[in-house]
Amino acid sequence: MSNTLQKKQKIRYRIRKKVTGTATKPRLSVFRSNNELYLQLINDDDSVTITSASTRDKDIVAQKGTKSEKSKLAGSAIARKAIDLGVKEVVFDRGGNLYHGRVKAAAEGAREAGLQF
Repeated sequence: MSNTLQKKQKIRYRIRKKVTGTATKPRLSVFRSNNELYLQLINDDDSVTITSASTRDKDIVAQKGTKSEKSKLAGSAIARKAIDLGVKEVVFDRGGNLYHGRVKAAAEGAREAGLQF
């Protein structure tokens, strides 16, 4: 593993020590690849993914725009799914990424759609 990946993994472990999700307040996990963004609501007590959304969903792929704009749409999509399941509060897990760009856009989209962090 390269030095950069080792640093990012250390950051992930440090975040995960502090951030855990429950059934009432799940963890909103963000995974950012070069081209896509994946979001999951996770209940860490039961080790279960409650729901997920990504920039690869059909309705988001059909949209035109930058990667940040599509990330914001993915954030609002997961917020709608969460609210349909009765979840209003989440714990945000940025997954070792800096809180800017696509990660920030996804968080803002989720907040605007009604999720509370």
